[in-house]
Amino acid sequence: MRFGNPEYFLLLPAVPLAALFFFLMYRRKKALLSRFASAPLVRKLSSSAGPARYILKSTFFCLFLTFAIFALVRPKFGVKMEMVERKGVDIMVALDVSHSMLAQDLAPNRLERAKLEIRKFINLLKGDRVGLIIFAGESFVQCPLTLDHAAASVMLQSVSFDWVQLQGTALAEVVRQAAKALGGQSKKHKVLVILSDGEDHEGNVVDAAKAAAKEGIVIYTIGIGSEAGVPIPISKGGSNVVYKKDKDGNLVMTRLNPVTLEKIAIESGGKYFHAGTDLDLTRIYNEISKMEKSDFGMTKAVIHEEQYQIFLFIAIVFILIEFFIFERARKKAAWRGRFE
Repeated sequence: MRFGNPEYFLLLPAVPLAALFFFLMYRRKKALLSRFASAPLVRKLSSSAGPARYILKSTFFCLFLTFAIFALVRPKFGVKMEMVERKGVDIMVALDVSHSMLAQDLAPNRLERAKLEIRKFINLLKGDRVGLIIFAGESFVQCPLTLDHAAASVMLQSVSFDWVQLQGTALAEVVRQAAKALGGQSKKHKVLVILSDGEDHEGNVVDAAKAAAKEGIVIYTIGIGSEAGVPIPISKGGSNVVYKKDKDGNLVMTRLNPVTLEKIAIESGGKYFHAGTDLDLTRIYNEISKMEKSDFGMTKAVIHEEQYQIFLFIAIVFILIEFFIFERARKKAAWRGRFE
């Protein structure tokens, strides 16, 4: 099973919280009633509103909430092969996985936030092929160009900072790697998106960007993080966070270096976006969507079928049942003149 918006799984804790809320409200209601009258009198007065109905309503509401969240994550199961007309551009997304991307000026850290935004970006794509490169001191293609956007998202999800043993940030190497991956005879319809803090340790990235531009590759760069500088967490022991230090025992600070990223974008005819601590790739998608599309003809594609409708329907059924369950039973009781 695949999910179109897995980030909505973060809403699942709302279900037990809702159950706890209903439980506490029931206890408070009982406590308030006990101040009003004695327990036997309260039972007589509220005989038509027993706890069973309240529990039933609360249960159906929690079930509604659960299935509504599953509808939001857009589960996809079942595949079919379709011939589709592919009209778009080829996009390689390069993600920096160096240790500096563990900095927490973006929550939960730069790397995880970048992965989340890339998934959203992939979901926006239509007829475009997308691929993924990860890099630090060296780079490699994690996902070749593909029309299977769901597969690309799954491969992205597993990316970790320890996948590249050679640390540092070799931006020139990732540009050359992307040029090979995009390949082809066409000098158009090719895009490279680089997400990094811009701390280049190689130095000849401008020459690489010029060579990529000659191959028709437009490079968009996104600067991630704070220019003020933040420490790099390297391990956690319980509630303690240990930060990276140099050989002299001084705290190592990582800072966004926008200058290098701006030069890369300018040399290739692309744009630099200063994300800072407000990362959003929608602006990149808007730029790419304006580009001339290449007609690649008909191709066979694996379509993962959306199944959110099933969960949405079940959620609606549960909330309707909850709505029509009354806390008080509809029955007429004959007045006998006194409480027995």
